[in-house]
Amino acid sequence: MSRNIPDEADCLHILQDAGCRRRVVVHCCTVAAVAEEMLDHIDADRPLVMAGCLLHDVGRSVDNGIMHAQIGSEIIEKMGFSDELVDVVKKHTGAGLDEVDVEELGLPPGDYVPKTLEEKIVAHADNLVSDNRVVGHRHSVEKLRNKGAFRGADRMESLHWELSKLYGMDLDVIPDIIGEYPKLRWLSD
Repeated sequence: MSRNIPDEADCLHILQDAGCRRRVVVHCCTVAAVAEEMLDHIDADRPLVMAGCLLHDVGRSVDNGIMHAQIGSEIIEKMGFSDELVDVVKKHTGAGLDEVDVEELGLPPGDYVPKTLEEKIVAHADNLVSDNRVVGHRHSVEKLRNKGAFRGADRMESLHWELSKLYGMDLDVIPDIIGEYPKLRWLSD
């Protein structure tokens, strides 16, 4: 089976061509830096994870709300990229959205819960980044709890510990390892 997954340079061009703001590109690169650290300790499909991190918010070129993941997955699908990458982009929100969330948020029916290791890594690397700052998972968990999204917060907490176990330690050490504002090798300035 041929896998159509863009390389990192192509991902940056896709973001720019889609019209993503610089802030979104920096965020995506920061998420990729977090995932890269995770991949140094977790055996997963590196090209898929890195493309997923770099492209997870491509839908923000059209919508900055909850629909951005669905829109982004449609953009990636229309470009002819692999179904695996389409799913990574679609399922990156929080620790996924269950059927109740999907209905409450008015999303098209579908599966929005990350199931593969790669989907989980991209989703949680995104949880560990606030704008362009690497944070501990409690930052995102508390944001959800403050919004009343208790099921989502519980899923995020569970995902954090599942991936921490695979990583070999609490993922909240990542800001100490790569820095709160890591050097982003994908950006020229």
